[in-house]
Amino acid sequence: MVKQLSLLALLLLLSSCGIFKSYEKYPKREFRGVWIATVVNIDWPKNGADSAQKQKADYLKILDFYEKEHYNAVIVQVRAAGDAFYESEYAPWSRFLTGEEGTPPQWNTDVLEWMIAEAHDRGLEFHAWLNPYRATFDENFEVLSETHDYCTHPEWIVHYGKKNYYNPGLPEVRNHFQNIIEELVSNYDVDAIHFDDYFYPYKVTGEVFNDSVAYKTYAQNNQSIDDWRRSNIDSLVKQSHVTIKSLKPWVQFGISPFGVWKNNSTDPKGSDTKAGQTTYEDLYADPLLWMKKGWIDYLAPQVYWSMDLPVASHRKIVDWWSKNNYNTNLYVGNGPYKIRNNSDKAWDDYKELPTQIELARNTPQIQGNAMFSAKSLMTENDDVVDYIYKKYYKKPALNPVSTLANNHIAKSPRLVNSSKTDAEVILEFNDLSAIRYALCYSSGIRVKEAYDIKKLLSKIYVDNTSKTVRIPLDQLRKKYNAISFIDVYGKETTPIIFNLKQVSK
Repeated sequence: MVKQLSLLALLLLLSSCGIFKSYEKYPKREFRGVWIATVVNIDWPKNGADSAQKQKADYLKILDFYEKEHYNAVIVQVRAAGDAFYESEYAPWSRFLTGEEGTPPQWNTDVLEWMIAEAHDRGLEFHAWLNPYRATFDENFEVLSETHDYCTHPEWIVHYGKKNYYNPGLPEVRNHFQNIIEELVSNYDVDAIHFDDYFYPYKVTGEVFNDSVAYKTYAQNNQSIDDWRRSNIDSLVKQSHVTIKSLKPWVQFGISPFGVWKNNSTDPKGSDTKAGQTTYEDLYADPLLWMKKGWIDYLAPQVYWSMDLPVASHRKIVDWWSKNNYNTNLYVGNGPYKIRNNSDKAWDDYKELPTQIELARNTPQIQGNAMFSAKSLMTENDDVVDYIYKKYYKKPALNPVSTLANNHIAKSPRLVNSSKTDAEVILEFNDLSAIRYALCYSSGIRVKEAYDIKKLLSKIYVDNTSKTVRIPLDQLRKKYNAISFIDVYGKETTPIIFNLKQVSK
């Protein structure tokens, strides 16, 4: 008996020290995101020349699919190459949306406002994904609008490989991009601003990125060109953080860098990989600094390799990021586009992606996954989708809360009136202005401080210009129900109980 008690005490101690992590089959909070790529119509729209009705239907098909699979965030590319999927003072309409760059879409509503609202109605966060520095996708310049920055500000542009890029070393380029972010965050109800891995371009053999004039003009304190380039990206990230938080402090800022920071062959602190290019040395991005400085809410490294690929093992890279995370939400970017479509035959196994999800869930420092890209799980991979749903995503999950929101306290709205019809219950509250969703749980007579996700009956988008929440009766228990709220910061309020039988018609 003494030995059993000693063993139990030891297990409790190890558990409290974080050495063991209890596996949650149904985690209450977990990021489940998917990238919706619009550049060259990868995911959506299928064609810029499609009618507005077809484009809307195709977009809703994506949302409906991922809602059904219990995802909770879409990362939608709204700026692909110096263009915009919304009316902008700083960029022309994207030809990937309208068929011709600069031509407004023939929609009967604000495109982006509608896209965000439809995502929110389905319980999905909307992360607006921007490419900061890609100016053109190819050398087909005649398709560009005369208002594109390539035409109006050629001094900002560097030709490299077969694309054009904004010069990150120019302060006016960074200021221009802050204006873009300010316009987007001010005008639209986005949950996050998202950058991908395209900072300085991936290196092309035999090509030189010609920013020497900017380097001579702006480099300070005998900076090497590599350090100067990294400082330019650091400035972009810091400025973007300040811009977003000054406007709407609840809007998150996330970045998905290339998966390998450095190989340990060039730096002992790097990962045990042999990546041909790295995010620090070739793309001049330093995510570790951004985390340490508190400039980002989340990081989602693109770890698009199979579990045990010799040159870049998914397992090893995830382990490396988990050990180099600094008070920032950490998600894993996965590459389902490779399923049965890659020279690495590990992707032929339907369990490759599910195994990666399990690794993330079993790693304490990681709070979820993001999939690239939307169409990859919607076509020809039903067995993988079904396996993930049944084993990992059978229950919904709430989105993680940013560590930068730690000091925010969610305020509980006060219930002031209730009524019901034959179809729904109508709850009236004193103030819902800072609320995003209402959560309804099955409950007993006594309220709990928090409810398990398995008790969740419904998640309902709240119109924060209203003071009422309408809940279909078929989404409630016949007697005791608990209701709490998710505010714009993602935090959950203290639940309250209402007895449906006592709500009068």
